[in-house]
Amino acid sequence: MVTKVANFAHTLKHKFSTNQLIRNLSWLGSAEIINRVFRLITTVVVARLLNPYDYGLAAIVLTTNEFIRVFTSNGIWAKLVQADQKDIQELSQTAYWLNWLVCGALFLIQCLVAFPVAWIYKDNQVILPICVIAFVYLIIPFGLIQASLIQRENKMHVMAFAGGFTTCVDNILAIILAFSGWGMWAMVLPKVFIAPIWVFIYYSNHKWRPSKAVTFTKWQEIVHFSKSILGVEILATLRNNLDYLIAGRFLGVEALGIYYFAFNAGLGISLSIINAIDTALFPHFCSFKSDPEKFKHNYLKSLKTIAFIIIPLVLLQSTLAPVYVPIVFGKKWLAAIPILILICLSAIPRPFANAASQSLWTLDKPHWDLRWNLVFTAIFATALFIGVQWNILGLAIAVLVAHAIALPIYTFVVTLFVLKQQPNKHEVVAK
Repeated sequence: MVTKVANFAHTLKHKFSTNQLIRNLSWLGSAEIINRVFRLITTVVVARLLNPYDYGLAAIVLTTNEFIRVFTSNGIWAKLVQADQKDIQELSQTAYWLNWLVCGALFLIQCLVAFPVAWIYKDNQVILPICVIAFVYLIIPFGLIQASLIQRENKMHVMAFAGGFTTCVDNILAIILAFSGWGMWAMVLPKVFIAPIWVFIYYSNHKWRPSKAVTFTKWQEIVHFSKSILGVEILATLRNNLDYLIAGRFLGVEALGIYYFAFNAGLGISLSIINAIDTALFPHFCSFKSDPEKFKHNYLKSLKTIAFIIIPLVLLQSTLAPVYVPIVFGKKWLAAIPILILICLSAIPRPFANAASQSLWTLDKPHWDLRWNLVFTAIFATALFIGVQWNILGLAIAVLVAHAIALPIYTFVVTLFVLKQQPNKHEVVAK
């Protein structure tokens, strides 16, 4: 028995040392778990120190910022990760100035949006914090190119440290400010304070620096690639909030609260791991895009790795939900357990579809992924409107059914496309 255990440990150690994807996932996954722990502690502390009014104001500010912030996920970074090495310097210089244009515009837009948001919610106190948190857009362009290049080079330990450290600082500052009586500002100001830290980490960990010359060479190439990815990100943000909007509108605040708890408690850990997988996969795929055979091999190998990680995790969490929910969160959330289990199970097909999407990005087909996201968003919305007729349980069933049916079909179709990839003629000649 001892020998078998030793052999198993040796096998795991060998796989960890030789499999770059697993190594990257271990870095990013560890950072995500640390982030979750800190967020949980902060949520408990801040919820006790802030009154419902301040909490509501902070929710309005952060939600507004979330809908504007999605435009920073505009695909410019993805183009730098996916680009050929011979073009990277020129594209990086152009991307640097494009980022300044985009982020400068987002700063102005968010400041202007603050006024209609205040009018909608009939509270002018949200105007200043919405404008203040917009200053992040004037800070992050200093490190965006370095962050993209670090991801391109598979230096996931740097990304894990940047994400983990800034999240820890964010949460610690939130707790300190909440204890100091800063009210809703305790949830807003830390987002601004950590932006220079985020920039410093990436800036100091990559040698790339912009030249003084302002240039937009090859901007068409970047925009052509990134516009589809921006569309995908916008649709993903819409889907991530659509069920909340429908639950709140048709079922009331209390039902929304149960559903919101179930969603976060059910998908919290799984989404952390899925986010880590997404971050690691794209540069991993891009490193093999010039060799179709290696790309196919690593694509299929990645799907197996995802299955090995996600399926046992989700099944374990779903099975133990009736045990840990009343112990960790209290008996008042017993009614949320069936909802939690259904939503948790919907996590299983998600990373496989995400891997399929990122394979299309790698193969310069992001517009195909955009078309799919348009179709899936329509399917998802239809399922939600049908499911809400049976209260939050019906809504949760709709979430599970939409993901369990649509995403595997998409993954299967994309996988067939990937497996049919053939070497380019000039590559065959070169060989």
